[in-house]
Amino acid sequence: MAFTIGFKSIDGTMLATVGGKAANLGELTRADLPVPQGFCVTTDAYREVAEADALASTTPENARRTLLETPVPQEIRDAIVDGYRKLGDDIPVAVRSSATAEDLPFASFAGQQDTFLNVVGEDAVVDAVRRCWASLWTDRAVSYRETNGIDHTTTYLAVVVQRMVQSAVSGVMFTANPVTGTRDQIVIDASPGLGEAVVSGAVNPDHFVVDGAEIVEKRLGDKKFVIRSLPGGGTEHVDVGENDEPCLTDGQIHALAVLGRKVQQHYGSPQDTEWAIDDDGELHLTQARPITTLFPLPANPDGGAHVYFCFSLAQGLERPITPMGRAAFREVARSAFEIVIGDPASQSYVENGERIFFDVTKVLRSKVGREFVTRLLGVMEARSSEVLRGLFDDPRFAIRSNSPAPALKRVFRLARRFRVPVTAMKALVNPEKAVQAALRMERDVLEKSDRLTIEQALRQCVVPVLPGLAPTALIGFAMLGLVGKVVKTRPGELQTVLRGLPNNITTEMDMAMWDLAQEIRHDPVALRQFQNGERPAALDRFLARWGHRAVAEIDLGLPRWSDDPAHVIGVVKNFLRLEGEQAHPDAVFARGAAEAEAMIETLARRAWGRGWFVRFALRRTRLLAGLREYPKYLIITLFGALRKRLTAIGAELVAADRLDVADDVFFLNFEEMRSEHGDLRSLVAQRREVYDREMRRRHIPRVLLSDGTEPEAVHHGGPVEGDLVGTPASAGTITGVARVVMDPVGAHLEPGEILVAPSTDPGWTPLFLTAGGLVMEMGGANSHGAVVAREYGIPAVVGVRQAVTRIRTGERITVDGSTGAVTTADSPVEVS
Repeated sequence: MAFTIGFKSIDGTMLATVGGKAANLGELTRADLPVPQGFCVTTDAYREVAEADALASTTPENARRTLLETPVPQEIRDAIVDGYRKLGDDIPVAVRSSATAEDLPFASFAGQQDTFLNVVGEDAVVDAVRRCWASLWTDRAVSYRETNGIDHTTTYLAVVVQRMVQSAVSGVMFTANPVTGTRDQIVIDASPGLGEAVVSGAVNPDHFVVDGAEIVEKRLGDKKFVIRSLPGGGTEHVDVGENDEPCLTDGQIHALAVLGRKVQQHYGSPQDTEWAIDDDGELHLTQARPITTLFPLPANPDGGAHVYFCFSLAQGLERPITPMGRAAFREVARSAFEIVIGDPASQSYVENGERIFFDVTKVLRSKVGREFVTRLLGVMEARSSEVLRGLFDDPRFAIRSNSPAPALKRVFRLARRFRVPVTAMKALVNPEKAVQAALRMERDVLEKSDRLTIEQALRQCVVPVLPGLAPTALIGFAMLGLVGKVVKTRPGELQTVLRGLPNNITTEMDMAMWDLAQEIRHDPVALRQFQNGERPAALDRFLARWGHRAVAEIDLGLPRWSDDPAHVIGVVKNFLRLEGEQAHPDAVFARGAAEAEAMIETLARRAWGRGWFVRFALRRTRLLAGLREYPKYLIITLFGALRKRLTAIGAELVAADRLDVADDVFFLNFEEMRSEHGDLRSLVAQRREVYDREMRRRHIPRVLLSDGTEPEAVHHGGPVEGDLVGTPASAGTITGVARVVMDPVGAHLEPGEILVAPSTDPGWTPLFLTAGGLVMEMGGANSHGAVVAREYGIPAVVGVRQAVTRIRTGERITVDGSTGAVTTADSPVEVS
């Protein structure tokens, strides 16, 4: 059992023995990169003084006290002292924690355990090691592990002891842009003195961005504070006043970029590094860890520039999609591509980060494609439309096809194949009959799917259904648009016509849920059962009709209401709390329908001699437009039926002792599910681990480029005049109530409030769990607060001068983490 190991004897496979930080330093040392000499106090030493199960079962405070009061065994002390002596006589060292759950690809643990700088002397080094052990049980470290689903009892701490670099200038470097995601950019934050000033966010550093061989951005910070080593040990914070000179030369910036690329090349992935330049101008690498907040890159076989649109996010699904859910979409996509473009093997369907994207590069390079997709998204997902429009001037996606002929030819072919003109004309002439024909499709789809395999049902009963339904609903909206041409309308009037639409399957379901609540309310037996957590017969009847619906229902792998009615029960409880007839959903619906009919008459009278046409057109709008919900309803109905078949197959695999529970089948694909041999449990466990990790991802890009850039996070133009301006640190925009906090101890932060602070260090981390956004006076884009904000997916702006004095608690503010703008409202909101 070795209690200490030198860096040269450590490699990346030794995580359990040396922890993440030391494993990386060993890797970098063995790669001949300029890492200061040092050694690691192994997890074996920690195990000798710590009982993990006992510490995990007590409070963090008691765990820390136990470790601080436990004597360091002589054998371990001797090993630490021997390793320290080999570095030199009483030389200054940095003593840093290195946990086994640290510097991992999915969780950086940046700053969660303690670091002690400029430690001098044998006793001081041993004491610093002991304090590092105790820091594994700080409130922030415990909270971070729980947030990332890491078991306390399986986490151990090693400690790095490394020669101090007496830095003339130091800082951090990301080998990919952590704000925009761009993989080709290197981002450097630098300040004079020790790097802790930059890492902790205590100073506004100089900020540099290198793209290829070019320095594309230089933003100078005030660099008011410097952290320096003291003779004999310890550090001091010195106020040196504002400094408007860059602390790095262009040559040093390029040398850092070269070093960053070497580190990334060694690991094969973007890295978050710490570095220092000493008084002699020598560059040192003091740490490297994976950048954990970047969204993964899609596979890109041709290496060209591509644009990917996140379909699942546009459908309101931030969560990952189960493997079976994605397998189902692959079949649907094959069918869509075969029908629409004649190529079932199209590469436009892309899975990435357990989510579904579409490659829209060819669409953007077509004049017709651009207009069609952005107009369509303008209705469905307006922000995505804006983001895509922002790429129109990018030369990589310049228009290559101006002719509308290919698109028109395809549209006419599809219209003829699926008899779209006939369907549309029937809807126009006899809308009631058209509605009945559409509603009969549910029975036809289910009967057809029963005769097919699951994959065949997905290919033959989803996409082909849409052309049979869409024309009927579109005629309704076309009539609405025509009225807008015939009659001069005021804003909102045409939308009023769409209130309380009949033939809307979603409204029908909502009304059925309301009826369920009323039946329970007026039946004492059912109400008592419901209040006692039992299932009244009325609930079972509702589920028999609507149990195939679900939250996030486009994922075939997620439970339906019939599997887990918790959501329905929650909604019914809310309905039971409603007071007053006017608040009841059926009253609201009836009132909306009456307002729509009144608006039709208003518009008809305004049209004078064309009033007959207005009534004709808008009556068809009212009858047909509600069918817009029906295509998705049919798909979900089919999914419900297919899910039952899949669950039955899962039960067979359980009976064959190949799965533990039937629902594990949804973490397989169709081929794996039908394989005849082999235990599938380990595969399911691996898939669940990835799925659970992606469930914790806080930020999903609407649009992603092949170089990792999120166009929505790229700063286009300057902030509005009068805004508070800082450095973009974590992309996204949020409007909420500000909470100015000067000290995290005892601070109260309501969920969704925006934390406004002078600066942050790891002690602030628990507040990030409930914060909706972050504004910091100090710090750069790579400071601790910015790193954690990105991990938690909250918008953040840092380096905002006088933020804590210019922003008041209770004030509504908007934080734009992409532009660096913080906009304040006129008056504060009362907060407790």
